[in-house]
Amino acid sequence: MKTSAVSVKRQVVIPFKLRHNYGIKKGTRIYGEIRMVPVTHDFIDLNIGFLGTKGKLRRALAAEKKGE
Repeated sequence: MKTSAVSVKRQVVIPFKLRHNYGIKKGTRIYGEIRMVPVTHDFIDLNIGFLGTKGKLRRALAAEKKGE
């Protein structure tokens, strides 16, 4: 799963791998649904243990979030 941040202009960058896989180029019009979930402390806490990282991922995400 890829993540993106919202820019000052309230724009979201589509990660390269998704753009490449779907052939999205400059000017491509997008129609469809995109599921976006804010990465909050609650979201992180609900998913602890999902990847078996023993909390390493949670600490890394919390540190990244703190730096924003």
